[in-house]
Amino acid sequence: MGIKQRNRLTPYLFLLPALALMAIFTLYPLVSVAYLSFTEYSILSPPQLVGLENYQRLLSDKVFWLSLRHSFTYLLVTPLIIVLAIMLAIAVNRKLRGIGLFRALYYIPVITGSVAIGIAWQFLFDGTGGPVNGWLLQLGIIAKPIIFLVEPGYILPIAMMMTTWMGVGYYMVVFLAGLQAISYDLYDAAKIDGCNDIQKHWYISVPGLRPSIVFVAVISTLSAIKVFDEIFVLSNGTGGMLNSGVTVVFYLWKQAFKLQNVGYASAVAMVLLVITLAFSIINVRLLERQED
Repeated sequence: MGIKQRNRLTPYLFLLPALALMAIFTLYPLVSVAYLSFTEYSILSPPQLVGLENYQRLLSDKVFWLSLRHSFTYLLVTPLIIVLAIMLAIAVNRKLRGIGLFRALYYIPVITGSVAIGIAWQFLFDGTGGPVNGWLLQLGIIAKPIIFLVEPGYILPIAMMMTTWMGVGYYMVVFLAGLQAISYDLYDAAKIDGCNDIQKHWYISVPGLRPSIVFVAVISTLSAIKVFDEIFVLSNGTGGMLNSGVTVVFYLWKQAFKLQNVGYASAVAMVLLVITLAFSIINVRLLERQED
């Protein structure tokens, strides 16, 4: 083997371990799930090919379509997180004594386990003696306690609030980095032109944060579609009364590990893959437009 051939082969040798790991932990599971989606498989029995029956079943599965609607509803978290994170980043982007401590405090929910946070939120919204019911009763807003985590209309909004509270600190850091990359000369020029604080941030900070906003929109959108922990913990693994909190990922988990319908769950996973790819392509195109 000549020197030139060795030089050409060297990069692929360095890539080989990573490619092997990707093949084992990404490609193989993906191919397996795609195959199982065309089978009837319940873990206890070998898979049997059933063709498109699982996908035909999805078309008439009301719970699946309900879970899909809930997952798309969950996307409302994205604009809320973006607005709150930008406001928070602006608030902590000041040279004040002890500002680093405030930044760390706002970031604590990000590094706290979702299960621990879920248990805390269960306590907050407890229907028998939770603080939220106590405050509402004291203010006279309600006449009797509300069982928030049981009544169908509350569990999904509470899970969305929990997701927002957990994620806003992380995205605050992203926007804070973007703000610190904006030249202070622009703010000084705006001040000379007579702009107030709100106008300065609207005409300078927001346009300067546009690439960060698109990045956060990409990440938070994909995270919202794949939400599971919040629903699982808040509903104690049930998905809520009348499936009021069931999302696509939760429904996938329920079919695969609770009902042992692995073949059907694989079909749900493939639909989720297509949806995720579609959102990823849209978001990547938006990123490319921002770069242009």
